Amino acid sequence: MAESFSELGKVEAIEQLYRLSAYNPVAGLTYTAEKGGKITTAARMYLEGIDFNLVYFPLKHLGYKCVVGVTGELYATLAHPKLLNVVLGVSAKLDFPQVKDLWMGITVAAKEHGYEAVNLDLQPSVNGLYISVCATGETSLLTSKRRMGAKSKDLICVSGALGASYLGYQVLERGAKEFAKSGEQPQMGQYKMLVGSYLRPELDASVVDRLEDSEIYPSYGYFVTRGLSDAVKRLSRDSGLGVKIYADKIPFEGNSFALGKELDMDPLSAAMNGGDDNRLLFVIPILHLEKFRRDFQTFDIIGHTAQAEAGCVLVTPEGVEFPIKAQGWAEKDE
Repeated sequence: MAESFSELGKVEAIEQLYRLSAYNPVAGLTYTAEKGGKITTAARMYLEGIDFNLVYFPLKHLGYKCVVGVTGELYATLAHPKLLNVVLGVSAKLDFPQVKDLWMGITVAAKEHGYEAVNLDLQPSVNGLYISVCATGETSLLTSKRRMGAKSKDLICVSGALGASYLGYQVLERGAKEFAKSGEQPQMGQYKMLVGSYLRPELDASVVDRLEDSEIYPSYGYFVTRGLSDAVKRLSRDSGLGVKIYADKIPFEGNSFALGKELDMDPLSAAMNGGDDNRLLFVIPILHLEKFRRDFQTFDIIGHTAQAEAGCVLVTPEGVEFPIKAQGWAEKDE
């Protein structure tokens, strides 16, 4: 079997990739939306050398993570995934078996999250690998109608540990530098969970169904990929409310503080300003507190909305409030 793109050609390469998956080639991606259903799209571009490093990033994990990265944006709006469009920019340094690994990761994640169809295109790239992923989902008419505006004292919840992905990334970067110097493979066993948070983030594919079954409809939802601070600032902007986050309520992976000490890095700072956590943040009406705690035990309640004049603040265990700042947000917005 031919293993290079020059032998295969683009059309045959795409056909072979589809034969490896549970999906069939499609000329165009279309589906019939439920009457009155709300359509959501999410898109991301992943660039080699900026968003990932192929020195230590397994291609199957990379493909999986790229799908999670857009699917979480759909779940934040309570949308069910429907269609996925993927464009791979492939440089000469990648052979066909490597692209197969990448594609397998993409299709495994797509099937896990219920995508009905996946479209694939291949393009040449001069400067390494790039991955463009665009997802389309649908929020039912009933769910859209039942989402109400947020009020002061509503609960702010996150779906898992924060800062772990950024710390895991730091472990991998440190290991890559050690390998370049000594040629010895670094040991990362004690930080396996942190590294896994970065390389292959997990996302509950049933979360929207479970919210609908419980009749809990978050007023706002965000996918935390640029730090908690950024998500909090977006929530305050969109709702017109203040936000209070309690530092001692933020969940961390078990080894975060041990690694933070090694790296001279505060895990709280990693949670607030790090990236790639791939966690969901929802605002839940306080009237649903007991039901939410019972039915969504993997979520942590980390704060609440407040009157607008409270601003966006991080509250220490001693009760001291610090203004929350986020990269990309001007001082005048705070």
